[in-house]
Amino acid sequence: MRVLLVEDDMPLANMLLKVLREESYAVDHAPDGQEAEWLAFENPYDIIILDLMLPIKDGLTVLKNIRDAGISIPVLILTARDTRDHLVEGLDCGADDYLTKPFSIEELLARMRVLLRRKRNNHTSATLKAGPIEVNTARKEITYEGELVDFTTKEYALMEYFVRNAGTVVSRTQISEHVWDMNFEPSSNVVDVYMGYLRTKIDKRFGTSIIKTVRGHGYMLDIPKETQNLSAVKKAPPPESHVS
Repeated sequence: MRVLLVEDDMPLANMLLKVLREESYAVDHAPDGQEAEWLAFENPYDIIILDLMLPIKDGLTVLKNIRDAGISIPVLILTARDTRDHLVEGLDCGADDYLTKPFSIEELLARMRVLLRRKRNNHTSATLKAGPIEVNTARKEITYEGELVDFTTKEYALMEYFVRNAGTVVSRTQISEHVWDMNFEPSSNVVDVYMGYLRTKIDKRFGTSIIKTVRGHGYMLDIPKETQNLSAVKKAPPPESHVS
C-alpha cells in the first residue's frame, strides 16, 4: 500500500518513514502543503497522513482542495492542535480520522489498517483472504493453506496488493504505483523480478499456478473456484452415519 506522509517536523517525519517502510508500506514524503497537494493530485495513494500546521499551505487547505477535486483517498490527520474546534473543522473538511500529537506508533498503524479496510469495504477484520491465501495485515504474515510463508518486506507488500485485488488483472503501472514509491524507475524490470520471487514462494512451493501473467495487460492472482471452496470443504464436519 502506498502512503503520502505530510509532515514538516523532520525528526518525526524520518522516524515515521522508517517505521512505515519497515511495515511494508511504500511511502512518499512532503514537507509542506504545496508539495503535498501536488503529490496527491499526481499519484494514486492508498492513504494520506496529514499534519495540519504546515509551511506554504496549511493542512486544512490541502484537505479542502483535494476533496473539492473529488479525491476520496482516506486521510488521517496528525495534529498538535487538540482543541475541539480544530478537530471538528478537519473532520468537516473531509478527514476520515485523526491522531493528536504525541501519539503511539501502534495506534497510528492500527488506525491506518482500519481506514484501509474501510476503503476495501471490509469493516471487521485485519485478515484478507483469497482462496488458500490468508494475509494478516496486523502481524504482516501470509499463510497458504495455513502454512506460514516467509516473505521479505517488499514481497509481502506485493502479495498483499495481489490478495486485495484477487481475480483482477493489474498492470505493471498499477503495481508500481501502489507497491513502490516515487523513486521507482519505470524502465526497470523490478516488477517482473519480484513476480518471479512470488512464483517461487507460492506456485513452485505449493505446486499451483495462481500467479498468472496476462500478456499485454499485466498480472493476476487467479483463484479457481474449487480452490476458493477448499478451506470450507476441509472444515466441513463429516456426514453423520445412521445405523439401522
